[in-house]
Amino acid sequence: MASDSGGPWGGGGGNRGGQGGNDDRNNDRNNGQRGSGPRRPGQGQGSVPEIDDLVRKGQEQLRVLMGGKGNRGNNGSGDGSGGGGPRFSRGTLGIAVLAVVALWLFASFYRVDTSEQSVELLFGERYKVGTEGLNFAPWPVVTKEIFPVTRENTEDIGVGTEDGLMLTGDENIVDIDYQVVWNIGNVEAFVFNLADPVNTIRAVSESAMREIVGRSTLAPILNRDRAAIAQELEELIQSTLDSYNSGVNVVRVNFDRADPPREVIDSFREVQAAEQTRDTLQSQADAYANQVIAGARGEAAQILEEAEGYRARVVNEAEGEAQRFVSVYAEYDKAPEVTRKRLYLETLERVLGDVDKIIIDEGAAGDQGVVPYLPLNELRGTSNRTTSTTTGGSN
Repeated sequence: MASDSGGPWGGGGGNRGGQGGNDDRNNDRNNGQRGSGPRRPGQGQGSVPEIDDLVRKGQEQLRVLMGGKGNRGNNGSGDGSGGGGPRFSRGTLGIAVLAVVALWLFASFYRVDTSEQSVELLFGERYKVGTEGLNFAPWPVVTKEIFPVTRENTEDIGVGTEDGLMLTGDENIVDIDYQVVWNIGNVEAFVFNLADPVNTIRAVSESAMREIVGRSTLAPILNRDRAAIAQELEELIQSTLDSYNSGVNVVRVNFDRADPPREVIDSFREVQAAEQTRDTLQSQADAYANQVIAGARGEAAQILEEAEGYRARVVNEAEGEAQRFVSVYAEYDKAPEVTRKRLYLETLERVLGDVDKIIIDEGAAGDQGVVPYLPLNELRGTSNRTTSTTTGGSN
């Protein structure tokens, strides 16, 4: 009887209900159903749903959205016959498969432009070089890397750093700024032969410049040999990178600046100005020396020519006189009297030719003596002397 009464609310209340009454109510709440036994006061139809009921309804709605069917028991609650996870329909699975295939194709196909080259890797190892246009690399077995091969890359060396401080062959320090412009010539060699392309190019460029500067003097580097140094530097960098099989092509080298260090640049400019003054004065002295030497050489040449001419004239005259004497002697040998007389007359003509004289034959005057004559020559000479004197006195 005690077990049937169960207290005033039925089902065993109070202490006599025992542990069995509490277990029944807990099982009813876990199954989502209302207890069939008597209820406590205030626990009617409008009470707040249990937490487990809310969670179960949420799971049911999620199952319906995922394509499953929501099965309910006789009381409108799920009986658990639909399973614990979401169900997928065939259409949903097909769409998922197509999406996966589309993503795989999107990851596997790629395009290479005219200014690019690609390298394909099979499980991270060298596989092949992609061609221009559309290429296929089945991901994730084959991966690809695309490189712009025509783009010019620049490496500035010495700009704002101490990398440009170099020692010249004459033990001077020069601060050099230059720029190396390069691109990718062979993408396969570039990818697989260089672990760090940028640092490799910088190291090779700096080493090549130090080699060239180390065998040059300071003055040509600062003044006139920049273009030649840039050309030699480009060739040396390219040959060194080619020996590494780096796949790098050096486009050009820009020699931007070459100056002494900042600490001594003022003193260096003063030295340069003094050297320019020295060169100017030396050039002027060389010009004066050349002028004097040239004049002396010309004068010496003129004297030599005059002496040579005098020698030739004297020799020719002597030879002529000798030849004349030989000719006269030959004639004298043929007719001594005639030749003697001719020589006498010629001598008189040469001696008395410039003397004012009157020759009178002894037989012309006879016994009457010399006929008086008018000395016209003396009168003419006196008249000329008088005119000259008068003209000089009037002055």
